[in-house]
Amino acid sequence: MTASHVPAVSEPADKRPVTYFGPDFPFAFDDWIKHPAGLGKLPSDQLGTEVAVVGAGAAGMVAAFELMKLGLKPVIYEAARIGGRLRSVPFEGAEGIVAELGGMRFPTCSTAFFHYLDQVGLEHTPFPNPLTAASRSTVVDLAGQPLYAEKLEDLPKIFHEVAAAWAEALEHGAHFSDMQAAIRARDVRRIKDIWNRLIPIWDDRTFYGFIATSDAFMRRSFRHLEIFGQVGFGTGGWDTDFPNSMLEILRVVYTNCDEDQRLVTGGVEQMPRRLWKMQPDKMAHWPRGTSLETLHAGAPRPGVTRIAPAAGNRFAITDRWGATREFPAVLVTCQSWLLTTHIEVAEQMFSQKHWMALDRTRYMQSAKTFVMVDRPFWKDKDPKTGRDVMSMTLSDRLTRGTYLFDNGPDKPGVICLSYSWMGDALKLLPLPVEKRVKLMLNALKQVYPTVDIAGHIIGDPITVSWESDPNFLGAFKGALPGHYRYNHRMYCHFVQDGLPAQERGIFIAGDDVSWTPGWVEGAVTTGLNAVWGILRHLGGETPRENPGPGDRFEELKPMALPD
Repeated sequence: MTASHVPAVSEPADKRPVTYFGPDFPFAFDDWIKHPAGLGKLPSDQLGTEVAVVGAGAAGMVAAFELMKLGLKPVIYEAARIGGRLRSVPFEGAEGIVAELGGMRFPTCSTAFFHYLDQVGLEHTPFPNPLTAASRSTVVDLAGQPLYAEKLEDLPKIFHEVAAAWAEALEHGAHFSDMQAAIRARDVRRIKDIWNRLIPIWDDRTFYGFIATSDAFMRRSFRHLEIFGQVGFGTGGWDTDFPNSMLEILRVVYTNCDEDQRLVTGGVEQMPRRLWKMQPDKMAHWPRGTSLETLHAGAPRPGVTRIAPAAGNRFAITDRWGATREFPAVLVTCQSWLLTTHIEVAEQMFSQKHWMALDRTRYMQSAKTFVMVDRPFWKDKDPKTGRDVMSMTLSDRLTRGTYLFDNGPDKPGVICLSYSWMGDALKLLPLPVEKRVKLMLNALKQVYPTVDIAGHIIGDPITVSWESDPNFLGAFKGALPGHYRYNHRMYCHFVQDGLPAQERGIFIAGDDVSWTPGWVEGAVTTGLNAVWGILRHLGGETPRENPGPGDRFEELKPMALPD
């Protein structure tokens, strides 16, 4: 079921789009980065100053790009490859045909992220989610019964009842239509009024608790709950998120993160790689033709092994080959667990409360398995039924979600045989790629007994288990009940006026720091927060007509719960 089938009770008069404006920190990042006055100005004696950026994912690359435009010299350290979890792996011999191992579907509400897509000239198309025009058709396979549908109306009555129950639960339990109207209007006061009342109610309660105790679902059967968990809303089943804090889910549905999603043509990894090579027309200090690539002589520095204090309130960064350089500021964008497991970080750089927040961050597991096929054969019609021979598939089997990517009639297609989370992903963790493919094909054979999927496979399959990657240790954050305070500590860290001197100058960013874990918009916006923080730390200021996130922090800051 798509979120578009869960509308507000009444259509708001304001037709402006829903964007990721809030609810925790309703600052217009999209307006800030597009303003003709720019992001700020540094003192002349700071121009050309080196600042360290640890990690070349979305947060690190966006921040480095904007810091360069301000006239600083970002020094990027990267342990593996540019892009982080924006990882587009090409199939051998097929130009432009990729497997999106990390981020692959990007909601249009992510306006800051799409700004950078536009900046680097990337195109995008609708993502083939279930029951969308881009997927043509969907098969919902539950309890051994495949159901074919091209629209929600094609599914049995019980699915409509589940969709209605979810809409009712959101309306009655979370003021859904009121919040979306406030987000459309960018009404800060109204957003905060609604959200601040909900935080203490839902921080320590689970997603499952929200739906199971709602009047809407309590009037229905357990089967309704089961279908909701397996099929879910938007992108598919969400039962793997049932243990998460309900606040995480509300942020997704309020801001339409789970609908109107786009696929980046040729692979999203192109975005950070193009930022690496891009030569901005307008920069402070640097001559025309300067790029992050030219500032680095062609490649980032190696991965970081140590961050230590140095004389003069500076930081000493040591890379894997033992080279140490000093900087007046450092931005850390790697996964937070790496600060206690892979990188030696001086304890005094963060408060004990902050270390607690970094350590308690809970990451979710994820596995994907892709194959390339000779053509988009799923568009063939079954002569007996007139239906597509294969469809985007939601299943309670090991595959969970199977997605079909059509690159055109004259190009190979790609099938994501399985996209699974948590326990379903852990089942695959020890298995080699060949075993994973066989399991998925066997599962899909039960759904499509007459379709020879294997006969269409060409080239080698591609798979990933993010929890086994030593540079990530998981796919994305999924906050548990009671974790709001930890998230608050991490997110608000970029405003450092009240911190002791030894804790200033080191900044953190990434989707795990944000209020939007698992979405690239969270990485981008926390990277921009850090840009403001570094600008301020080095004595710079923002234009009066374009105040930054820290300038408006007291007005917009997230609600703090008592310790």
